[in-house]
Amino acid sequence: MPGALDGIRIIDCSTALTGPYPAALLADQGAEVIKIERIGLGDLARWVGVAVNGVSALFQACNRGKRSIALDLTTPEGASIVRELVAGADVFIQNFRPGALDRAGLGHADLSAGRDDLIYVSLSGFGSVGPYAHKGAYDTVIQAYAGLASNQADPDVGDPVFLRQTAADKITAMYAVQAITAALLARERGHGGQHVELSMTDAVVSFLWADSAGNEVMLDSDRTMNSSFTQGSRPFRFADGWGIATPTSDADFHGMCEALGVEGHDDPRVATIGERRKHTQLTADIMRACHAATPSITCAEALQRMDELNVPFALVVPPSEMHEDPHAIAMGLFEESVHPVGGRLRQPRHPARFSATPAELGGPSPALGEHTDEILTELGLADRIDDLRSAGIVR
Repeated sequence: MPGALDGIRIIDCSTALTGPYPAALLADQGAEVIKIERIGLGDLARWVGVAVNGVSALFQACNRGKRSIALDLTTPEGASIVRELVAGADVFIQNFRPGALDRAGLGHADLSAGRDDLIYVSLSGFGSVGPYAHKGAYDTVIQAYAGLASNQADPDVGDPVFLRQTAADKITAMYAVQAITAALLARERGHGGQHVELSMTDAVVSFLWADSAGNEVMLDSDRTMNSSFTQGSRPFRFADGWGIATPTSDADFHGMCEALGVEGHDDPRVATIGERRKHTQLTADIMRACHAATPSITCAEALQRMDELNVPFALVVPPSEMHEDPHAIAMGLFEESVHPVGGRLRQPRHPARFSATPAELGGPSPALGEHTDEILTELGLADRIDDLRSAGIVR
């Protein structure tokens, strides 16, 4: 059964994570994706993190289901091949610094000339205007500038804390997927192609401000509350592990206290969320009592008690154990396969389940230039492959 994006062709001229990952998710949904890589090093993601036989987990996650052509797009011949590829495509994705592809004759104006249906996607760190537009930007740079590092700071110490993952890259990738599909829908409705620009700064600030910049949104607030309403969340240390409750409603709060055997929650001053907001010190004292009670309770006991009282609660499950969790198994959360070079794989299935147009994980990530000859042949350049390779234009 075809995926939702069956028939859509994407040229992925991006590297690392922000561009390749959304292209991989779109490939899961049925799009055909051709990945353009530079000769020699290829995509930087090939060389980052855990790898087996030269295949990195990052590259597999971000480039599954794609075909790879390796070429030197800085040469006139290489740029010409890119233009020929784009001529038969619906979407072009790039994450070079602003202006870089324009200098190679591959900017939006160049590739959209003569056609009004191309969706050209430019991803960058700081956008295309302003004093920082020229700056290089990796994930931690954007975590620092866009607020994630300060948002994660310990409120008692204040030192910025960086998430131990490429959160800014992945946040941008999620916004990019939505933007691309929105542009495709707009084109389907008769609005033609367009240039979609998305900076990591835009994406992360938008993501962060939804729930972590309350005082910055509500300019007339009295500033008595932390801008992030999740700022006070702390995990419980149990006798044999960790877990966390999220006592949002009144029933959640009182159920949590009962599950942990903590007294004092029958005080009318903490009966409702409104009263708890008035009596913050008493509420904090009860929360401290909850944390003090948990070291004598096992994880299994806590899970049973919280479930019986319908309290939103979860144990802390590390990635190394998640595939064994009974709920993950019931959800079919992971799929196992074999990469022809990298060996056995265990990957999360595509997160969205479509009833009519199912998404499926793409096949193994390609070797550098694995499909160069195949793609050039499709372009009618079969008789030039040897010459192009000898001249160092393709690999």
